[in-house]
Amino acid sequence: MNTSLLLLFIPTMFFISITPGMCMTLAMTLGVTVGVRRTFWMMWGEVIGVALVAGLAAVGVAAMMNQYPRVFEVFKYCGGAYLGWLGIQMWLSRGSMSLDLENIKSRQATPPLTLAVQGFVTAIANPKGWAFMISLLPPFLGATDPLGMQLVALLGIIVVSELICMTLYATGGRSLRHFLEKSGNVRLINRVAGTLMIGVGVWLAST
Repeated sequence: MNTSLLLLFIPTMFFISITPGMCMTLAMTLGVTVGVRRTFWMMWGEVIGVALVAGLAAVGVAAMMNQYPRVFEVFKYCGGAYLGWLGIQMWLSRGSMSLDLENIKSRQATPPLTLAVQGFVTAIANPKGWAFMISLLPPFLGATDPLGMQLVALLGIIVVSELICMTLYATGGRSLRHFLEKSGNVRLINRVAGTLMIGVGVWLAST
C-alpha cells in the first residue's frame, strides 16, 4: 500500500472520528450512566459495525443497498426507535441503564451484549456513515495494490481511531456524572443521559 496515502489517512480519520456524531454522543451518554469500562462493550459493537460498513462499502455492496432503500429505512427507523425508547426509560429513571436513585454509587447490570448491540446498530444503521465510507475510502485505495491488504490497514486505522475518540467522549461523560453526583441530583443525571439517548435515536431515524 502507498505509504503516503496511509499516513494521510491517519489524521483524516482521526479528525472525522473526533467530530461529534451519533456514536460519540452514545459513548458520552453511556459514560454518564454505566461508566467508561462498561462502555467499552458498546465501543466494540460500534467498531465491528463501522468495520463492516467500511468493508462492504469498499467492495461495492453499498450499491446494492441503494436498490433496496426501503429495507434500509425500516432498519434505520427501528434502530432509532429502540434508542429513543431507552432514552425515555432513562429520563424516567427506569430500566437497567438508569442510575439507582437509592444508591448512586452502584454500577448497573446492563448486559454486555445489550451495550454491544446498541453500538453495532447505531453504526450500521447510519446512512451518513455509509455515505462517508463510500466517498472517503476510494481515494485511499490504490488500483495496483491488493485490496485485501489495503482494507486491513485502513480498517485497523479506523478501529483504533474510533476507539480512542469514543474513550475520550466516555471519559467526558464520566466527568459529567461526577460533577452532577456532587449535587446529589441523580434524577438530573438520568434525564441528561436520557435526553442525549433520545437525541441519538431521533438523529439516527431522521438522517
